[in-house]
Amino acid sequence: MMNRFEGSSSREAKIRYLDGDFQVVLAGSHVICAVTGKAIPVDELRYWSVVRQEPYVDAAASLEAEKRAGALPNQRR
Repeated sequence: MMNRFEGSSSREAKIRYLDGDFQVVLAGSHVICAVTGKAIPVDELRYWSVVRQEPYVDAAASLEAEKRAGALPNQRR
């Protein structure tokens, strides 16, 4: 068994994003936020899009991605 620091300590993980969970396809220490470009440690990953298969650093980044994708209705009145 490989500990979390062997071989994948600075490599980007490849992940398949599922509803409510994710599957690590290629072990790594982090993924890159699709909106901010910040590294997200895999064990701290909480936000992602199943449809777009991309991770987000926080809820604000997730919301921004939804807006960019046109997934949210226009809030103007």
